[in-house]
Amino acid sequence: MSQQAHATSANPLSNPGFFRLLTFRVCIVLSYQIMAVVVGWHIYQITHDTLALGLIGLAELIPYFGTALFAGYAVDHYSRRLFGVFAAVVLTINSLILAGLSSGLSNESSLWIYVSIAFVGLARAFIGPTYSAMFAILLRREQYAKAASVGSVVFQFGLIIGPALGGILIAIAGIVAAYLAAAMFAAVSAIAILTLKGGAKPAAESAPIFTSIAEGVRYVYNHQIILAAQSLDMFAVLFGGAVAMLPVFIHDVFHYGPEGLGILRASPALGAVVTGIILARHPITQHAGRWLLIAVAGFGVSIIAFALTPYFWLASFLLVLSGVCDGISVVLRTTIMQLMTPDHMRGRVASINGLFIGSSNELGAFESGLAARVMGLIPSVIFGGTMTIAVVLATAKLAPKLRQLNLKDWH
Repeated sequence: MSQQAHATSANPLSNPGFFRLLTFRVCIVLSYQIMAVVVGWHIYQITHDTLALGLIGLAELIPYFGTALFAGYAVDHYSRRLFGVFAAVVLTINSLILAGLSSGLSNESSLWIYVSIAFVGLARAFIGPTYSAMFAILLRREQYAKAASVGSVVFQFGLIIGPALGGILIAIAGIVAAYLAAAMFAAVSAIAILTLKGGAKPAAESAPIFTSIAEGVRYVYNHQIILAAQSLDMFAVLFGGAVAMLPVFIHDVFHYGPEGLGILRASPALGAVVTGIILARHPITQHAGRWLLIAVAGFGVSIIAFALTPYFWLASFLLVLSGVCDGISVVLRTTIMQLMTPDHMRGRVASINGLFIGSSNELGAFESGLAARVMGLIPSVIFGGTMTIAVVLATAKLAPKLRQLNLKDWH
């Protein structure tokens, strides 16, 4: 009987608060991913320019980068739950604005799309710190590894359904309907986090804002394992991400419509979902650092192979493999961050992690667009995958503590 009770308590899904937190996460991911697919398609239809696709990432990065550290400070010192509501409401309003802007396809309307995307960057700065802080409030340490895997599955599920749904909605109902669907999911996420119990003003120190932010930066900088894990993922995404160029692959290489774009956008997430389900039942605790390095290297190899194939379904399969590798990386990095971060710093450390990971997505989109303009589409993606492998080799040499990490020592 006691064993059954222990098994139940070890299951994070038995916690209704965590279930609502997952609802918040999956709905906000669905909103963001639908919007990302529609904006990419919308901008490319207007401009037919790879650099214009890269500028989407830059437009989102600048406000995100400028507010992320302050968002982490706010989550550590004020109501954690309400900052999640704020982010969801901003995404809801932004999606409605984009729906209004989508009636015309002109170079003038593209400027306003970039302005609107900047507000997405502002909202996203609060999502990661809110989720990380509420995660630690709702769960016990022994649940972190399984809960990180479950959270990864939910997150990747949103990455699968969101792009596919975005592509289908564009094809069947048009751009306006797709933007309205994004607004609906953002509104549901706002309700989910608003009704979540807990997350009131935390008992953090009353240091001045810049002193407090600097404390979080110093903690990450001086922690070799956290710094190496975040840096590894940042540079891998920066150089190895080919997602921003998928509209070009669809249009110029595979000659598919928006449905094909949705399939390719969803393929990496499909691999990550399968991986997350497996890791939820069998968490990696032994040799976790080595597995992290192997996974990121495998991601780079998959991206190189994707660039070289002219076949749509083989390309989709290779992106699934990249998602398997990325899924291992995400679960391990999330578990590392949750286990090794003090409770009073979770917002700030999560915001720094967001700068590493979130900024690399947007900078990676800009780098992909610029590299494709300079080197050509396929050579630029091959270059990115090769650089990802080089980053893994450098990290393995420079961060021996990560290489030797066993997560069971931190429970």
